Amino acid sequence: MTRVWSKSDWRAKPRVQMPDYPDQAALAAVEARLSKYPPLVFAGEARRLRSELAKASRGEAFMLQGGDCAESFADFSADAIRETFKIMLQMAVVLTYGAKVPVVKVGRMAGQFAKPRSAPTESKDGLELPSYRGDIINDLDFTPEARIPDPQKMLQAYTQAAGTLNLLRAFSTGGFADIHRVHAWTTGFADVDKADRYRELSNRISDALAFMSAAGLDSAKIESMSTVSFYTSHEALLLEYEEAMTRVDSTTGQTVAGSGHMIWIGDRTRQPDGAHVEFCKGVINPIGLKCGPTMTAADLKALMTALNPANEPGRLTLITRFGAGKVAENLPRLIEAVQEEGANVLWVCDPMHGNTIKSSSGYKTRPFDRVLSEVREFFAAHRQAGTIPGGVHFEMTGADVTECTGGVRAVKDEDLSDRYHTACDPRLNASQSLELAFLVAEELSNRRDSVQMAQNGN
Repeated sequence: MTRVWSKSDWRAKPRVQMPDYPDQAALAAVEARLSKYPPLVFAGEARRLRSELAKASRGEAFMLQGGDCAESFADFSADAIRETFKIMLQMAVVLTYGAKVPVVKVGRMAGQFAKPRSAPTESKDGLELPSYRGDIINDLDFTPEARIPDPQKMLQAYTQAAGTLNLLRAFSTGGFADIHRVHAWTTGFADVDKADRYRELSNRISDALAFMSAAGLDSAKIESMSTVSFYTSHEALLLEYEEAMTRVDSTTGQTVAGSGHMIWIGDRTRQPDGAHVEFCKGVINPIGLKCGPTMTAADLKALMTALNPANEPGRLTLITRFGAGKVAENLPRLIEAVQEEGANVLWVCDPMHGNTIKSSSGYKTRPFDRVLSEVREFFAAHRQAGTIPGGVHFEMTGADVTECTGGVRAVKDEDLSDRYHTACDPRLNASQSLELAFLVAEELSNRRDSVQMAQNGN
């Protein structure tokens, strides 16, 4: 008889990249309190996202996933949320124009508080302390007290996530995302070369809307023109928080992760017999799976079986992260493994995590040309295989930071200290994000041939 999955089964599995809380009684109290809070997202929303991701896997849509490397309590503000939302709207317009299909917009927002780390400790001036693991776990300050895992921080993370989602829903449906405002979204980019190209595209869209109106089709009455669907996602790393936020859908009896519409498993936590896979396999949300260079075909097959046993389209997204120059030696073998299993997956490119380096000025950065190169290699590999490149995944912000080198504004190593604000990994700024969107759009204009080949079975 098949054993029924429960949301706490992960506790009996090997766990990695998770904190050991010194006060277990305080942890239990926080978990009990969170379990009574309203969910942040709902089962119907998760099912709708699965349906849209299924379309992206068939080439009928394209996924844009982006946002902070790790959300910060200190930097939380309505302005920051608005600016990131706005740059994603701009990118989506550019990508839609290139792909000629809808863009599924998924933010790394309202839950991206925990971060896996390459080492359990870090040292500074001869002092070794536990690594900072995100504001939901401990503090960035380099003191012994700050690095102690504090379960109370989960409650603050919930409050911030709820506020973020509230504002995102208002922006999505309250008029800010109306396509008629496509020109207004350029605010703040007057000094960026790519803004001219964006304004040209905006003019084309405005002309098309004017033609529709003149032809008797009042676009103001078309809901899809004035609102957008915007979803949230994060890495399901802190499983005590994820379990506490898990709910049972009253209409279907299905179990849903109430912390975000989509959750993903990181490249460091994807052990087939591990705690993170065990938790994710039981919820109905779309699941992302990060796939790095060490992912074997056998592991991928085992993970696909565990996470999507019914082989449902839209359920599983494979987010590849190899690094520039390494895609050709890694992606084709994973594509082959998927084809051998006849698996339904959505292929998404994360060109950020495999391209992190330490600059000559001492800052961790990501060269823009390497990011771009991996995106191009991703599309090329899918063209070669006759499969569908279905999305991109960026660490980015709407703020004018200097964290990644390169781009049209040519951020140099010596510029990184100007506005290096990230708590963990370097992010693309608004200018670099918009530039990358145009470059991806060029690839998407060619993707239609790949989609046609895949649909014809070639």
